[in-house]
Amino acid sequence: MNAETGVTGRLIAAARALTGISTQDLARSSGVRIETLSRMEASGSAWLPPGSDLEAVSRALETFGVVFIPESDGIGAGVRLKFMRQDVRQISRLEGEGGIVADDDVP
Repeated sequence: MNAETGVTGRLIAAARALTGISTQDLARSSGVRIETLSRMEASGSAWLPPGSDLEAVSRALETFGVVFIPESDGIGAGVRLKFMRQDVRQISRLEGEGGIVADDDVP
């Protein structure tokens, strides 16, 4: 597990499987080459070196609703979904809708 982020190749693979996204979709979303993603996932539970690729993959998975759960008190690290895939699609659609950004507090 990476000491800074807590992300391993197994967690990346688990997160990708949980969200149902392909390696190609994750590569496109993160800007990381498919070969690099494959090497990351193949590393298993070995520590992944910190860097921009790992950060980009983690951020991309988080946009798909993944939450990385750090190891704590003898309980292993893991991943879970913050949102269901349908929720992520709906949020993405709503974020794409326009309008003037303004304070919407009603007195």
